[in-house]
Amino acid sequence: MFTDIPALVIRIGVDPVALRLGPLSVHWYGLMYVAGIVVGLRIALPYAERLGISADKVYDVFWPVLIAALIGGRLYFVVQSDLGSYLRHPGNILATWEGGMAFYGAVFLGVPVAYIACRLRHVSFPRLLDAAALFIPVAQSFGRIGNIINGDIIGYPSTLAWAVRYTNPNNTFVPSHTIAYQPAAAYEMVFSAALFLVIWSLRRRVSIPGELFAIWLILYSGGQFILFFARANPVVFVDLKQAQVTALATIAVTIPVAVLWARTQPSRRDRQNANDPEQPQSGPRVQPLEPYDASRTQ
Repeated sequence: MFTDIPALVIRIGVDPVALRLGPLSVHWYGLMYVAGIVVGLRIALPYAERLGISADKVYDVFWPVLIAALIGGRLYFVVQSDLGSYLRHPGNILATWEGGMAFYGAVFLGVPVAYIACRLRHVSFPRLLDAAALFIPVAQSFGRIGNIINGDIIGYPSTLAWAVRYTNPNNTFVPSHTIAYQPAAAYEMVFSAALFLVIWSLRRRVSIPGELFAIWLILYSGGQFILFFARANPVVFVDLKQAQVTALATIAVTIPVAVLWARTQPSRRDRQNANDPEQPQSGPRVQPLEPYDASRTQ
């Protein structure tokens, strides 16, 4: 039985509310996601432009996708949480400032909305997804800082030296203020930052539009499967949590789809050789991607 742990643990006493303006409360959770969106766009926009997508086109697609991602993330969290409680108190469904976003829901609704928006705006859907593969882990890295402050993502009770104990009485997410927990949100933050570095290193090496996004989704899902062993979420199937089941299903679908997609698409080098028959079939020469032709919307 875990009780008060005065030893080597990290104490977090930050108020989840950063600023109170009368009835209006500004939460760290929301501020961190805003910061993540701003920084993520600053990083992803130059890459999108290199892929032939202008900044204006990116923003045309970004805003409807952002709304869809927020709705999808929240609804997926509600469905896989205490759905009965939310149905009895429907006003709480919209209370995203209290934490509670399931990222897979953002993907499941955001991707089809992105496809529709790309078709309407004559933007290459696979190339936009590749730019999103840079944006997402950056935004998540900042968002996890908000989760750390909130305490809405925690692990099991722990006596590890890096375990965290929340001491601020305004923090209502943690089950107990006298117990230290594994810092699951910090694990997620480190993983998101590391995943961004991996995707960043691969951004100029991928040869098929959409390939970078597929790599990100597979690596992200694999990371979620591992990280959720430390998170104190309910077990739903064979000792696995809901996110782990979703991660396995996502990997099982993404890998064959990515393989089939790769077999039907010419690589960047193949396209270059087709445009320049005298260019050698092999060698270190790499050219920038050609501008996207709206008449060939994918």
